[in-house]
Amino acid sequence: MIFDNMVKFDLIYLIERGDSMDEILHQPGFFGTSANFAADFTLVMMILIASLFTVGVVLAVKKKYDTHRWVQTAAAILNAIMVLWMMVLPYRDFVAPGIPAQLAERFHAITTLHAFVGFFALTFGLFVTLRGNGLVPKALKFKNYKAFMRVAYGLYMLTTILGIWVYSTWFVGNPNPPTY
Repeated sequence: MIFDNMVKFDLIYLIERGDSMDEILHQPGFFGTSANFAADFTLVMMILIASLFTVGVVLAVKKKYDTHRWVQTAAAILNAIMVLWMMVLPYRDFVAPGIPAQLAERFHAITTLHAFVGFFALTFGLFVTLRGNGLVPKALKFKNYKAFMRVAYGLYMLTTILGIWVYSTWFVGNPNPPTY
């Protein structure tokens, strides 16, 4: 066939070929940078999750609160999964050992800023999500829900922008990127 000699980035093909998830994640990425598949996949997923949060905001503005709650809850859960699965270990292995000695270096500074803001975005966002679903004790409930949602959304968007900056720092124009 004409396609036999082409490099395949088809996930189903890799699975059918018998590659493990670890092997798939360590394949070359699909954006043409020095990133692996895991980093490119993470970038795409986080942008999609940020878009999902934005859809949720639009739903709230249109007063479709029940659908808004479901969309925001799904986005918050997906975000937590991605952070725990694809971000915590690379930070631990590649950045944390250089703290505080290398914090003045761009690689460590940007990634640590992203992790710091992201920690608060994730924690606060999950709290707001739990509150929105009525899953917090009475003592932790708040009245001005709109303000809390706006802060959570702002933190998520800031973290996403910082994440794109991290990706650029790690993988664009970096011939020897950290790979996990």
